[in-house]
Amino acid sequence: MGIQRMDNVGIVVDDMDAAIAFFGELGMELEGRTEIEGPVADQCTGLKDVHCDIAMLRTPDGHGRLELSKYRSPTVISDEPRDRPHNVLGTHRVMFAVDDLQDTVARLRPHGAEIIGEIARYEDSYLLCYLRGPAGIIVGLAEQLD
Repeated sequence: MGIQRMDNVGIVVDDMDAAIAFFGELGMELEGRTEIEGPVADQCTGLKDVHCDIAMLRTPDGHGRLELSKYRSPTVISDEPRDRPHNVLGTHRVMFAVDDLQDTVARLRPHGAEIIGEIARYEDSYLLCYLRGPAGIIVGLAEQLD
């Protein structure tokens, strides 16, 4: 049997409120927040004494979700530098379709977003860009052109 759907993408962050604000400004809706700890958390992650805060956000269409995690324990391992280029093995990128790329970038800048490279036009189809978001993750934006 194959998969049913992609449920969510998980991102470990160091500032939960800032990450929620960033993705909220992007247009995601906060479904809820909770704390996770105990044997099941330890078993799933392969870590000991897991205690973390979780926030689940969903896209406006209800099909995509991000799970943000802020670990209280064990101590978070920093993956420096946070400004790694896009072609590093294992680097993750989350891509969003947006109505107005320029406006979206302008709204995300006060939340720490920094464009990587520049806004590019792919033929007469898309405006595209990558930017650095919370915890240094790469966020892709795509505006379909008419």
